[in-house]
Amino acid sequence: MEAAAPTTVVLPTTGWNDACKQVAAQLRSGDELLVVCDDPLESVAERVDECVDVRLIVAGEPEGCSGKANAIAAGMEAAETERIVWTDDDFYHPPGWLERLRADYDRQGPTAEVPVFVGRDPLAAVLEPTHAISGTLAVFFANIPWAGSLVFERSDLEDEAAFLTDLRRTISDDGLLMEHVEFATVARTRRVGIGGSIRETLENQVRFVQTVRYHDPTGLAAQGVLGAALTAVCVLFPLPAFLLTTTLMAAVYAAFGIRRWTFLAAYPVALAALPLLCYGLARRSFVWGGRRYRWRGKFDVAVETAGQ
Repeated sequence: MEAAAPTTVVLPTTGWNDACKQVAAQLRSGDELLVVCDDPLESVAERVDECVDVRLIVAGEPEGCSGKANAIAAGMEAAETERIVWTDDDFYHPPGWLERLRADYDRQGPTAEVPVFVGRDPLAAVLEPTHAISGTLAVFFANIPWAGSLVFERSDLEDEAAFLTDLRRTISDDGLLMEHVEFATVARTRRVGIGGSIRETLENQVRFVQTVRYHDPTGLAAQGVLGAALTAVCVLFPLPAFLLTTTLMAAVYAAFGIRRWTFLAAYPVALAALPLLCYGLARRSFVWGGRRYRWRGKFDVAVETAGQ
């Protein structure tokens, strides 16, 4: 039997947490976990020193890109293996998570799992049907890579140096990766908390819309047409639209094992689809991870402190 390919897991985080421990426990001989932080946090360094095959990578402050993209680029540069896994620290990594991704790659090449976003504030909860469509259903059927859980190899990138250069001048790491590597998605979902306050949920909405704007303009146009059509149908035929949207959303939830009452919000979310899209396009900046970003073009990003 051919030996399993050594794997580097790149995990951007702001501190040592459960996700770090969960991934570290799944490493095989030859694997490595790179815990990537903006600053050389002593508390993280101490925990890393206690673990075999785990390293702290200091990415530094981002300049002209998002903190996440900067961290991924630093992790990629520090990685010592051919096979790379990207993941996030905001969901549970069950035993066997890494092994499944490894097997996925051996079977079909670059592979990503799909997220299920769960609201942590009232507005984020009401908007869950939007995320179920665009963040789960569309991601699965369009084979869009989700940076929270994916695997690929360096050789899948035509020009890794150019890719890393581009990462350091944009916002969306998985949006950029989508343009460089063809992925297959698998119907394994990871439950990810989103929001926390109404303000944070609105900021996320702006980021999501602008990611589609710069990385999938055709998809954005389709969203605009669909949003306008949904709004019109919901206004003109409220009762049939309520029954149809709720039933279809219940089917989507069932297909991906989402057991949440929020499918009942499908009708008001459909009414709000076009206004939410317009809001995301109209905003000139958004806050993410304590920084304010002005995303003026795919490779034109200004980074400020959140208070500016």
